[in-house]
Amino acid sequence: MQVRPLLLAAAAALVVQAPSAAQVGDYSKSLAPYVPTPHEVVRTMLDAAALKADETVYDLGSGDGRVLIMAAKDFKAKAVGVELSPKLVEDARERIRQSGLANRCRVIQGDLREVDLSDADVVVLYLLTSSNELLRPNLEKHLKAGARVVSHDFEMRGWKPARVVQAPAHGRTHRIYVYEMPASR
Repeated sequence: MQVRPLLLAAAAALVVQAPSAAQVGDYSKSLAPYVPTPHEVVRTMLDAAALKADETVYDLGSGDGRVLIMAAKDFKAKAVGVELSPKLVEDARERIRQSGLANRCRVIQGDLREVDLSDADVVVLYLLTSSNELLRPNLEKHLKAGARVVSHDFEMRGWKPARVVQAPAHGRTHRIYVYEMPASR
C-alpha cells in the first residue's frame, strides 16, 4: 500500500471542500476560530446561567445558532446571536427558521466588540481568554446589575466567577465559568 497517493488524495479532498474567500468573508476582526460547543455543554451553560423564560440571552460568536435555538426552544428565552462569518449567519438563520423560532431568535452579523448588550440578561461566550479580555470593557459598560456572563473553557481575567461548573462531553471535561455583574462597578 502506498501512503503518499493516499495522503495526496486526502489533501485534494480537503482543498475541494475548503470554502473560497468570498464564502468565508473578512476574518481580520475574528476573536477565535469556529469550534461548535457540544449540545450537552450548551445545556449545562444555560442551566448554569439559571436562564429563565423571557430573559434575553446573547451568544457572542454564535456560529451555527445552537445556543440560540436551545435557549428559545427549551428555556423559552429570547435569543440574539452575534457572528462575524456571513456563511455561519446564513446557516444559523436557516436553522432558526426551520425550528420555527424566528419570533424568539435573531442573528446579527457584526463585530462582537461593537454590539449593544444593554438588554442582555445572559451573555454566552466560547472564545479565548485574550478575546474575553477584549470584550470585557463592552461587557462592563453595557451589562446591567445581575446579568450573567457564561464562558466555556476560558476565564475572564480580573473577574471572580460566582461558580465554575464541570461539563463532561466528547471524552473531556469542559469548564463553565459563570460571572454575575455587580450592582456597582
